[in-house]
Amino acid sequence: MKNLFLSAAIVLGGLTSFASTAPITNTIVKTIVVSDEYTEIKLEELPAPISEALKKAYPTAVITKAYKNEKSEYKLDVTVGDKVGNLFANADGSWIKK
Repeated sequence: MKNLFLSAAIVLGGLTSFASTAPITNTIVKTIVVSDEYTEIKLEELPAPISEALKKAYPTAVITKAYKNEKSEYKLDVTVGDKVGNLFANADGSWIKK
């Protein structure tokens, strides 16, 4: 009888050790959005190397609008045939992938 009580106590004690609750942790996620603020410029203010690079890459392209940000990067709204899109370039005429 003594062994029965002792066995029951060991089994119940073993089961309660696994029934502990996990501490609740709060996770804070910070999202940082980096957006380059472009301001519209006149097409005449567009550097010549960008215009020349565009003529080489897309001879039939027409620039509809041009924008510039603080890092002297340029965003061009371009129309090629019936397609409209954006191109990004540095002041020296090299293309930027965004």
